[in-house]
Amino acid sequence: MEVQEERRPKSLLTKTVLYFKKNGMKKGFKKIHNKFFRLETVSYEKWRKGALPSERELELQRKASLSWQAQEKEGGPACPRFSVAVPLYNTPPEYLEALIRSVQAQTYGLWELCLADGSETPLEGSLAALDLQDERIRYQYLGGNRGIAGNTNAALRMAEGDFVVFADHDDMLTPDALYSFAELLRGDAAVDMVYSDEDKTDKKGKKFYDPHFKPDFNEDLLRSVNYICHLLAVRRSLALELGGFSADYDGAQDYDFIFRCTERAGKVAHVPKILYHWRCHEASTSKDPESKNYAFDAGQRAIEAHYSRLGIRARVGRGLRPGMYVTHYERDYDPLVSVIIPNKDHRDDLERTIRSVLAHTSYRKLEWIIVENNSVEEETFRYYEELKKTVENLRVVTWEREFNYSAINNYGASFAQGEYLWLLNNDLEIITSDCVDEMLNPCMRPEIGIVGARLYYGDDTIQHAGVIVGLGGVAGHAFVGQPRFDCGYMGRDWCSQRLSAVTAACLMIRQEVFDQIGGFSEELAVAFNDVDLCLKAGEAGWGVYYNAQMEAYHYESKTRGLEDTPEKVRRFNGEMDLFKEKWEGRLRAGDPYYNVNLTLARNDFTLRNPYEIDYEQRVK
Repeated sequence: MEVQEERRPKSLLTKTVLYFKKNGMKKGFKKIHNKFFRLETVSYEKWRKGALPSERELELQRKASLSWQAQEKEGGPACPRFSVAVPLYNTPPEYLEALIRSVQAQTYGLWELCLADGSETPLEGSLAALDLQDERIRYQYLGGNRGIAGNTNAALRMAEGDFVVFADHDDMLTPDALYSFAELLRGDAAVDMVYSDEDKTDKKGKKFYDPHFKPDFNEDLLRSVNYICHLLAVRRSLALELGGFSADYDGAQDYDFIFRCTERAGKVAHVPKILYHWRCHEASTSKDPESKNYAFDAGQRAIEAHYSRLGIRARVGRGLRPGMYVTHYERDYDPLVSVIIPNKDHRDDLERTIRSVLAHTSYRKLEWIIVENNSVEEETFRYYEELKKTVENLRVVTWEREFNYSAINNYGASFAQGEYLWLLNNDLEIITSDCVDEMLNPCMRPEIGIVGARLYYGDDTIQHAGVIVGLGGVAGHAFVGQPRFDCGYMGRDWCSQRLSAVTAACLMIRQEVFDQIGGFSEELAVAFNDVDLCLKAGEAGWGVYYNAQMEAYHYESKTRGLEDTPEKVRRFNGEMDLFKEKWEGRLRAGDPYYNVNLTLARNDFTLRNPYEIDYEQRVK
């Protein structure tokens, strides 16, 4: 009989060697790095377990709610009363029960549930079978279907609370939904609208997925997609003043209503918590967006009506995916635009940059300022002379000191005569038609100071789709490395929107804004100077706009090179420390155009790992 050798457990060293042998060195080290720095991704199912309030927390909320009411009687902050308005239409009994039970489970008790029934046959029997015995639940049969807008308006007219909370008849609220809204509203009387994050649930209401973690109020993102959606509460007096929902926009009646509310609201607030479960079933738009194409036509008309009310001249079109929209703004006149391009040698790259601009625009009210920065190749200077002869209104100015991106651009701007400065790196290739219009027209909006573009590497992956403050501990580009035609998280990279910052590789800024904020901060010679410029503009009250329809290839850092020497690394780290010190408050507060539930360890908008080191720990 053969005697088998006893198997001994493998040592950690043996396991490590075998892992590297099987998966390769690169993948192995990456896994170890991610484990050590807590960067591994986390599933939504796992994330929910750590994020959901415990039973103890829910009980504390109930006690706090009662305490707030007692404080109100003694002259403390007012406790908002909520009316949950729900239009019913042939609602399956099990969905209706789940909705009602989710409202009854609220830890904040000052609510009423207003059910307006537009069904062909009254749902009163289903309600009676539930044995609700709750005076806060009010029901009205409408005698037939008035359409989704009409049914919702009937529920709105039933409401008596301070705020109306809008919910669909087959969805569910989380137990802490109204408490979270009330907590915010007690602290800020100026808020007229408040919305939350949301996710989807299956037909049985057991599985939860596809979480939508939203930014704080972002009007330009709203013009690209109805990101607000659920859960939404609006001050009842405002909702009634606006006349509720319009049947002219059935299918996108909520989108139209949200626009009209934001136009009149004193303040729009956001609670970054999942407070709403959107049920996904065969008849649901959440499952198959293309199932209701008429809704997307109505959405386009809602945006056009919004612009019309505000007196904004713009053309609206459909976006890359259903429910996404594109706005092309129009201008009142043609100002002079100063195109500023720093350059050191790389004649072919510079030629490609200039030719691509000229090939993709009919706008000719341009002046070109090439900032020559210590070139050594004779061919470069011959090309400058050629440019002066072939490109109208072009000149070359010479920067004779060491490389300092901020100082070089400030120097170039000192020669500019234009009302708008278009900063371009010399390693770009513009691919968008009417490129000047796409940069200039949104920049001419009275509230916008800076406009940025969507940039790609040569392999058609994203190099820049806006900047998120806090990524990597400081600031980073969103969606780097993602394929060009992927929509990314909730379509964000293809949606034009307000952001905290954009890269200066392709950036337009008003001359008056540039002068007002003192241009680039020259102590930031290489790193984060564009983020600093944008944050200064934001601090001065100007908006930063990322135009996803303005596209270019960016063959990054060809002139300057990489941070590949000890001296460059020391300089980069020093500038990073300067930026963190200058904008410490902003870093601590977090980027309002991001979401606290999303990771800062990667740029793909994935979930924040529960173990991820937060900013306070990093700065220590």
